Amino acid sequence: MKATGIVRRIDNLGRLVIPREVRKSLLIREGDSLEIFVGSEGEIILQKFSYIKKLSDFAAKYAESLHESVGHIACIADRDQIIAVSGRPKKEFLHKNIGEAVKKIMEERRAVLINKNGGRNCCTIFAEEGNRYAAEVIAPIMVEGDPIGAVILASGEPNARFGDLELKSAVTAASFLSKQMEQ
Repeated sequence: MKATGIVRRIDNLGRLVIPREVRKSLLIREGDSLEIFVGSEGEIILQKFSYIKKLSDFAAKYAESLHESVGHIACIADRDQIIAVSGRPKKEFLHKNIGEAVKKIMEERRAVLINKNGGRNCCTIFAEEGNRYAAEVIAPIMVEGDPIGAVILASGEPNARFGDLELKSAVTAASFLSKQMEQ
């Protein structure tokens, strides 16, 4: 454990404010869930909770099936990073932070199909890379009305164009994963 030097008092309702700097460095946003653990020496440990990480093995198998069905890169992300991928080497995608464009699409709570337009590639899937995909579908995974992740299909083939098949495949996958989370 690393000490921050920050001390906070618990208010009369039992609440504790997590400082902005800590929230920002750990990518904790309003509405995020935190899991609470108690250490052997009385420590309270807060960990960002991801519904999708709880099903990571299942998500990996689903990404493989989706890739086999549509023949494109298939990723499943939580609100911050890719947790399952098929169709590309895992080291290229797995555990990489998703880009702001994907987060915005998740917050809009609707699936988006994007095809290359006028020689420009699509939105950036990852936070640390340039645009390199000719076609993308991003379908939010919703639980109790809140976006908890996304199913992402992508193609780097220069002339690739996605249509209803890819859109419906991603939406179906997102819906199925949503139902798994709600059980």
